[in-house]
Amino acid sequence: MNTNIKKNNIEINEITYKYQKGRCVFNNFSLQLNVNESTVITGKNGCGKTTLTKLIMGILKPNNGYIEIFGQETKKLTLGQIGEKIGYVFQYPERQLFSTSVMDELVFPLILKGYDKEEVDKRAEKMLKLFELNQVKNSYPFFLSYGEKRRLAIASVLMNKPEYIILDEPTASLDSERVEILSQVMDKLRAEKIGFLIITHNDYFMERHGDRIINMEEGEIISDKRL
Repeated sequence: MNTNIKKNNIEINEITYKYQKGRCVFNNFSLQLNVNESTVITGKNGCGKTTLTKLIMGILKPNNGYIEIFGQETKKLTLGQIGEKIGYVFQYPERQLFSTSVMDELVFPLILKGYDKEEVDKRAEKMLKLFELNQVKNSYPFFLSYGEKRRLAIASVLMNKPEYIILDEPTASLDSERVEILSQVMDKLRAEKIGFLIITHNDYFMERHGDRIINMEEGEIISDKRL
C-alpha cells in the first residue's frame, strides 16, 4: 500500500452506528475522502450527513468498524488532537462561540495551550483581515450578524492551522451576497491547499466548490461523481 496516499486520506472502514434509541444510521458503511480536494455531501435531512461528520471528528464513536485520519485511527486520538488536524464548523455557529469578544474568540484557545502571545496575535490579525472582521474585533460574538458569526467560526478553527475543514450547511440563513463572500474566502483557502468536506443543499455552492459530489440516502451512498 502507498502510505503517502493513505496519509492524505480520511478512511471510513465498514462502520456501523446506532443511536441509543436503536435507529441504525450506518451499517458497514465505507468511504474514502482525499483531504487535498473539496468533497460535497448532499441528501435529505436525516440521511446521516451530520452524523458522519461527528463520527469523523470523534464526537461520536462507531459501534463497529474504524475511522482513520491521516493514517491514524481516531479511537487513538483525543478530540483535541483531531481538532488540530481537522477544523469543524457547526451548522449553527453560535454553538462554538464562547468568548466575550471576537478577538478573544480567536486568541484565547491558543494562549491557553501555551502558544506565544505575539505569534497568536499576528495570526489573529491575519484572520480578522481575511474574514473582514476588523470592524467588530472588540464586539461580543453573540451580537454579530449570522454571516459574521459564520465567518468568525471558520476563522477560529483556522487559528489551529488545520489541514482539512468540515463545513456543515455553511450557507444556511445567508443571503446571496454573504454566500458570495464566504465563497471568496473558501477560494483563498483552497489556494493555500486546504481541502473541505461540505454538507450543503445549495446547488450553486455545490457546483462552485465541489470537486466531488456524494449523494446520500438513509445512510448509504446512492451516487458519487466528480465534476
